[in-house]
Amino acid sequence: MLKVERMATILIIEDELVLQRTLRRLLELEGHIVIAADNGIHGVKAAQEHKPDLIFCDIRMPALDGYGTLARLQQSQATASIPFVFMTAKASRTDIEQGLSLGIDNYLTKPFEASELLTIVNDKLYPG
Repeated sequence: MLKVERMATILIIEDELVLQRTLRRLLELEGHIVIAADNGIHGVKAAQEHKPDLIFCDIRMPALDGYGTLARLQQSQATASIPFVFMTAKASRTDIEQGLSLGIDNYLTKPFEASELLTIVNDKLYPG
């Protein structure tokens, strides 16, 4: 596993609770503070409250999907610059291009390996 240079706060917005807990444990074992939300509405609130260093967000969720979550966070000066990564089963080239055109920082397709997630964490939080 990849080790990071310092502890970061990472927000996971994921309605699948088993995956949410698994990602939380993985990132906490790497030394990060993890905040989790089960839908976009709770995710926006958590982002505004905690100002995480990085956000991983599912696209298909109840209440507010990943696209709506991204749009709301981009509207706020306090959260617009937080690196944002979609993690989703929507894996077509069109889906990925749509996400990138909206301004996300990366796109992680499910299922993914822990090493893929940790590589993104390192690339987004500790470039160079």
